[in-house]
Amino acid sequence: MLTKIGTITVQVTDQNKALEFYTQKLGFKTRTDQPMGPNQRWIEVAPPGAETRILLYKATKGMPGAPSYRAALAKIGKSTGMVFETDNIIETFASLKSQGVSIIDEPKKQPYGWWGVFANQDGNSYGVHQ
Repeated sequence: MLTKIGTITVQVTDQNKALEFYTQKLGFKTRTDQPMGPNQRWIEVAPPGAETRILLYKATKGMPGAPSYRAALAKIGKSTGMVFETDNIIETFASLKSQGVSIIDEPKKQPYGWWGVFANQDGNSYGVHQ
């Protein structure tokens, strides 16, 4: 029986810049950071207290982390399909802006709650819901 979501992969161009973005700008914690191969590391980050981790993956031709190297690169700068929850979206977006995070859609009241979108250092976007 499946019991939880462990790790979700996000393709990045530079693992050091990605780690800095997620830990310094979003306040995530580094869960794992270990060598994985030449010029590659296995880096997982997550919001404090979260079970699900985000793998900051840098594709190589030998280990693309996708059906092909080309497919891996094509995922960069696109929507991740992930949605973060917050208890105060206005404060969350004010904090993101103060950290220099790229805001794609300002928070707006929707029939299903508040919704906004931000992007990481590579343009990979995330929804935020309240």
